[in-house]
Amino acid sequence: MRAYLDHLAVERGLAANTLASYRRDLRRYVDFLVGQGRVEPTDVVETDVTAFLRSLREGDEIFPALGASSAARTVVAVRGLHRFLCREGITDVDPAGAVRPPTPPRRLPKAIPLDQVERLLAAASTGDGPRALRDRALLELLYGCGARISEAVGLDRDDVDLETATVVLRGKGGKTRIVPIGSYARDAVEAYTVRGRPALLAVGKGTPALFLNARGGRLSRQSAWTVLRTAAERAGLGSTLSPHTLRHSFATHLLDGGADVRVVQELLGHASVTTTQVYTLVTVEHLREVYAAAHPRAQG
Repeated sequence: MRAYLDHLAVERGLAANTLASYRRDLRRYVDFLVGQGRVEPTDVVETDVTAFLRSLREGDEIFPALGASSAARTVVAVRGLHRFLCREGITDVDPAGAVRPPTPPRRLPKAIPLDQVERLLAAASTGDGPRALRDRALLELLYGCGARISEAVGLDRDDVDLETATVVLRGKGGKTRIVPIGSYARDAVEAYTVRGRPALLAVGKGTPALFLNARGGRLSRQSAWTVLRTAAERAGLGSTLSPHTLRHSFATHLLDGGADVRVVQELLGHASVTTTQVYTLVTVEHLREVYAAAHPRAQG
């Protein structure tokens, strides 16, 4: 298992968060196999893998039952492990090759209307202190370029070019993309870098990070979540919004405005356009609602 994880990290370049998920899933799998008396990779047969999948869905006294999405992710990790064992010559047979992960329900991404986005951004800019300027810049950037929260807090100062209004984002698997930012996000970032960031930087030991915490170090993902949650509560939007909500809203609003799905794919950094096409379902649902409410013969 450790050799497989090393392979994913070094040769596949998987992100740290993805590796942590794989490690957790595979540890559960290995513990299950040992409990079944399987102590060598060559001992494992297909019925062991299907029994493990069943245990994921049903749960036990130690682990709660997993939903289809989480179970599917775990099975993907297990299948990858066994493919690796075969490729390395450790086993001759792949017992997981015919085991298919459960199909998760297709859930529509959650997006909020533009007026709620504007309320959220306005709520983040109360005051003119360094942290208020930072919070406004962070949320404007998240919505303005559809960045993941990890991409935003991972930005360095030099990753944002205010003259060309572009930002360099480092996504999953170390993939880099250049994304334009709008004038609101550009102005907010400029105000923060000129009037806010120097004050935060002065109390730290020096860092290239764009978004800084009160101690002058790089802002963490957890702190960025707190920034969003505080602004959402202040705007009267509740505490259930996540940074991904702004990413979903970015994509949905672009498609509503007529953007091509493949352009949105590039902006989001999706490896497959199929992932991006989920957002088109949101716009179809919106059209259906408008039609049902406005057309005189939509409903009998």
